[in-house]
Amino acid sequence: MTAPAGSPIQPTLSTIREAQQFLATHFPPTRLIAAPTISRPVAKAYLKLELELPTGSFKPRGALWALTMERQKRPIDQVTASSTGNHGAAVAYAAKTLGLRATIFLPANPNPVKRQKIVDLGARIVEVGGNDLAHAFLEARAYSTRPGVYFLNDATDANLPAGPATIGLEILDQLPQTRAIYVPMGDTALIRGVAAAVRQLDPKVAIVGVQAERAPSYFLSWKEGRAIPDDVVLVAEEELIDAIRRLSRERIVAEPSGAATTAAFLKQPAPVDPAVLLITGGNITDQIRKQAGLTTQ
Repeated sequence: MTAPAGSPIQPTLSTIREAQQFLATHFPPTRLIAAPTISRPVAKAYLKLELELPTGSFKPRGALWALTMERQKRPIDQVTASSTGNHGAAVAYAAKTLGLRATIFLPANPNPVKRQKIVDLGARIVEVGGNDLAHAFLEARAYSTRPGVYFLNDATDANLPAGPATIGLEILDQLPQTRAIYVPMGDTALIRGVAAAVRQLDPKVAIVGVQAERAPSYFLSWKEGRAIPDDVVLVAEEELIDAIRRLSRERIVAEPSGAATTAAFLKQPAPVDPAVLLITGGNITDQIRKQAGLTTQ
C-alpha cells in the first residue's frame, strides 16, 4: 500500500514495537473474539474490540504515542485537536494521562456522547461555527501558533500512525493464521499504520479498507491509483445500521464507523478465511440506537 500524497511516512517495525511496549504500560491488548453469528460458510470472522480502550475507540493508541514523542522534542504546555469526537476524546485522554492541558475544537452540533467524554476528561471545548470539520481545523491551527501549544492533527502527524499500527502486531500475535484484516478508512492513519505493521510481518495478509458511500474520498483516490491498499469496499448507510444490529447479537454495541468493517465483510461474495474485523468505536448515539432497533441507555 502506498500512502496518499502529503501523508506521513509509514512507521518502521522497530518503531511500532517501541510504541507497543510503551502503550502496554497504559492499557492491555484489546480482545480478539470469534463472531459465529457474523461468520460466513466460506470464512470465519473475528472481531478486534478496539472499543474497549479508554474513550471507547482505537484513537488513544495514536494520540498517546504522538503526544509522548512530541514532548521529547520540545516543551509542551497544552495540546489541541480539531475533531468530530473520537480523536478529541483521545487527545483529552492523552493530555490527562501526561498531565497537560487540552483544548478541543469541535464543529457545531457534535456527537453528544463523544462531547461528554471530552468534558469528563477535563479538556476545554471550543465549538466552532459550521457543521463540518473545516472550520474547527482552521481555528485549532490558528490557536496552536502560540508558544508551547501542540496541534495534534491525526491526519498528518508523523508519529501518530505507529500507535494504531500496534493493532496489527496484536492481531498477528492473537491469530497468526489471519488472512485478511478489514480496516475503516477515515483520515487513513489507521489503515496506514495497520498495513505497515502487517506488511512487515506477513505480506500475505490482505488489508481491506472500508469507507461509507456518502464519504468516498479515499475510495476514489484508490480507484485513480494514488493510494493502493489490497482492496477498498464502500458500504451504504443501511448496511451500516444492519451491521450494528448484527454486532448486537454478539453483545457488541458499535457506532456506525465501528461497524463498517462488519458491513463490508457481510457484503463481499467470497471473503478470505479467516478474517479479522476491526471494531473501532462504540460511542453510539441514542438516535442511531433507535435506527438499529437497540435499547437506548
